[in-house]
This record gives sequence, structure tokens and C-alpha cells, in this order.
Amino acid sequence: MGETANTEGVAAVDRALSILDVFTAQDAGLTLSEIARRTGLYKSTALRLAESLEKFGYLRRDEEGYFKVGAKPLYLGTLFQRQFRTADVVPRALREIAEELRESASFFVRDEDRRLCLHRVDAPRAVRDAINEGDRLPLGTGASGHVILAFDGQAGPRYDDIRRSLHAASFGERDPETAAVSCPVFRIHQEFAGALTVSGPRYRIEEMSVGKILPVLYRHAQELTRQFGGNPDVFRALLPEAPPGL
Repeated sequence: MGETANTEGVAAVDRALSILDVFTAQDAGLTLSEIARRTGLYKSTALRLAESLEKFGYLRRDEEGYFKVGAKPLYLGTLFQRQFRTADVVPRALREIAEELRESASFFVRDEDRRLCLHRVDAPRAVRDAINEGDRLPLGTGASGHVILAFDGQAGPRYDDIRRSLHAASFGERDPETAAVSCPVFRIHQEFAGALTVSGPRYRIEEMSVGKILPVLYRHAQELTRQFGGNPDVFRALLPEAPPGL
């Protein structure tokens, strides 16, 4: 009986969260009928759950009976921003990238007129490019610099292409013997958070090819974007589809 009650409780939470999920930025408010239609819930069930969400501040109802998102999600979002630290999630992603591709992985952010290596995991090889956490490098050279400039609004065909393809590659720009591939990570409100980058000796990056590096980068950028509070769906069309049955 206890297990049944627990299962029903989890299902109720799932249904309540599904109501919050149907609101979009284009909605000034939703009627109960529209909430029921979008969630697939019976109106009676949707009303009961919506009233519970209203009680705890997740929804509010105006004088005309339209449901709107309440103040509590904003409060939780503020807590998320205060508590979230890149060090909690980025290094783990970098370690996985370095293990999978056997090249160094870094996370760069803008630091005034430079790019700062905020996190770094070296390749498990003796020969690798020499970058350390805390290094400040030029913005105008290197894949991560171009990604940062692109998503800071830099004009020009090259940066338009980076914004469309969500990646940049550089070969011998900062150092003639090194190369890098980089893509953006987004945070809340789809603001640019940083550049996720794979780098190494130029001959090895060329041999592996950008085409083989990008799916790995996109997959981790998608997950980091989700964890940062951004919309990970921007990477969906860029990732290969999983084989049927998986």
C-alpha cells in the first residue's frame, strides 16, 4: 500500500510539472481548457493540480480566470544562479571529452579584451598543446576566441557562419603547430556562457577531422547548456540520430 501511494504521489508531481512545462514565452496566460489540451489531462485533474501550484506560488490566476506563471519559479531561478558554479559541472565534461578524443579540452570565457581559460583538462598524451587554467589569450585568434566574438555580436560573414553552425575551427592561428575546434555553451535566457574547446597538435586534429570532433563537442555542449539553465534543443539538429531501438 505504501509503495502504491508513493507511486501515485510521484505521478501527481509529474503531472503538476507537466502543467508548468506547457507555458511558453508567447503565452500571456492560459485558460484551464488550454492547459488540459496541452497536457492531455482531464480538466478536473488539471484544475486540481493548477490550484495546488497556485497555492504554492508557481501559478497565479488573474481576474478573468487565466492562469499565469507565478513568482516562485523566478525565486528558484535566482537561487539557481547564486548556487551554480561552473566548477561543479564543467571539469567533469572536459575529462570525458579528453578521454573520448584523447586531446585536451578547455572552457574559455571572455575577460575584457582577452579570452580566459577557466577550466582545462590535458590530453592523456605526452605531446599536447600548452595551455593552463588562468591563461589569458588573444580574442582574435583561435577557435574559442572566434566563438566568443561571434556570440558577443561581432559582425562579418565568418561570425555569421559561426552563429549558424554553432562552431569554429582554427588551424595554426595562434601557434602554427596547434589547432582547435570550439562550440558555444548557453545559460539562462540563452545567454552565451563560454566556449567549449578541443585543441592539440595540428597534425592530430587534422587527422581526426573536425567532422569527428564536433559530435562529441555538441553532445557535451548540449548537456552543459541544460545544466546551465539554457535551451539544449539548439544542438538537437546538429547531433546524429540514435540508431533505432536505442
